[in-house]
Amino acid sequence: MRATVLKPLLVFTIAGALASVTPALAQQYAARQNGDIVQLQDAQAQTTVSIVPSVGNIAFELRVKGQNVLRWPYASVEEFKSRPTMSGIPFMGPWANRLDETAFYANGKKYAFDMTLGNVRGPIPIHGFVTTTDQWQVVDASADAASAWVTSRLEFSRQPMWMKQWPFAHTIEMTYRLEDGALEVRTTITNHSAEAMPVAIGFHPYYQLTDSPRDEWKIAVGARTHWLLAPTKVPTGETEPIEKIFPNPQATVLRGLDLDDDFDDLVRDGQGRATMSVIGKSQRLDLVLGANYRSVVIWSPKDRDFICVEPMAGITDAINLAHRGVYKELQSIPPGGTWRESFWVRPSGF
Repeated sequence: MRATVLKPLLVFTIAGALASVTPALAQQYAARQNGDIVQLQDAQAQTTVSIVPSVGNIAFELRVKGQNVLRWPYASVEEFKSRPTMSGIPFMGPWANRLDETAFYANGKKYAFDMTLGNVRGPIPIHGFVTTTDQWQVVDASADAASAWVTSRLEFSRQPMWMKQWPFAHTIEMTYRLEDGALEVRTTITNHSAEAMPVAIGFHPYYQLTDSPRDEWKIAVGARTHWLLAPTKVPTGETEPIEKIFPNPQATVLRGLDLDDDFDDLVRDGQGRATMSVIGKSQRLDLVLGANYRSVVIWSPKDRDFICVEPMAGITDAINLAHRGVYKELQSIPPGGTWRESFWVRPSGF
């Protein structure tokens, strides 16, 4: 169905659930669909975000004045679809990062995974099983004078093989919003179950700067506590001050560091937000986490040209560590309730 509105000089094309907005007159923001790609544009900031809903709803480009600050090692979306791997901004659910056994605990009960289904990797299950799913449905893509955005929905409870592993019916909505040159990623989870659902989701964004090599980047980490890890990369329950890893948490050069670490007790501003920064010669990314992101994982192998600063609803293995009384900040959604939070990527110096 195609409808053209002459006033106020905007053309709306509706294809399925997607409304793609294209301005007839020049304006700062635009949202467009091109095949599998939804693209958001901020003309004034010379910033474009590209998202592919059919592969995990992953944002694979955040291009600032021609420079992509997201690692995405593919020549085309078709190549990505044929062999998707972790890159761009992947969502991790229903749990993020590692669990210490092929089961999880909720409301005092143990839920063992059915390893014969093939959608959970063992013996240390990692990153859930929806990271590259094609089940996201775009429900809105629009632009106005203030921003451009796209909202997509994942109906988790419609998938029997997912419900077999994580038997909590819920819906996830994710909105990418481009405003004043910054990208907001907002996640809303609604619990349709009769029991409280633990929240263990996270994101695994891959960032890069283009004005200097990785070993020259500096990192500023707005956290106070570092969790010690077992050889399986699962927290042991012991912690130490962040200065044991970053002697100067506000300006540590990455050279020589091989990072795959959990941090919490985040340093919050008056709005409850915590900021981590990656700084090059002139380029800078400020990565801002809302209050319901309680921890951050930083992964940056010393021989790779990226850094992952991962917003996490809780530390790695939070659901199982909470059951054992080791972790105290596990969040949950009551029956019929909703959890929501955002993180922001703010580029500067480009």
